[in-house]
Amino acid sequence: MIEEFKKFIMRGNVLDMAVGIIIGAAFGKIVTSFVNDVLMPPIGLILGQVDFSNLFINLSGKPVATLAEAKAAGLPVIAYGSFLNAVIDFLIVAFAIFLMIKQVNRLVPQKEEPEKEPHLCPYCKTEIPEDATKCPHCTSDL
Repeated sequence: MIEEFKKFIMRGNVLDMAVGIIIGAAFGKIVTSFVNDVLMPPIGLILGQVDFSNLFINLSGKPVATLAEAKAAGLPVIAYGSFLNAVIDFLIVAFAIFLMIKQVNRLVPQKEEPEKEPHLCPYCKTEIPEDATKCPHCTSDL
């Protein structure tokens, strides 16, 4: 059983998948940092000093000024600002993957199916379907 497991782990597909997951996780961290630290602050500034990560709806009756305060007090909140950041993260990652796949498809040659020789009637030499039993042009039996 251990030998089978070793063979399974060392197959190319499993290793490729592992590398892809690790690189994807690292790329996700970079995108999250980009959204939270580079993209959202200027957008918040343009929209009037809004910090998206601190946007929340307080579901309790107790007044709190920040999301951190509400979480520390254990109050129920809807942290829609964090959700907006996560959506923007996802859109950036999805767009980056789209661009990458588009480039890979452009660089990798597509398999072209060889053109089949047309099936010709032996009498009138016109093209006919392969499974024809009678030529539609000259009406010969095939």
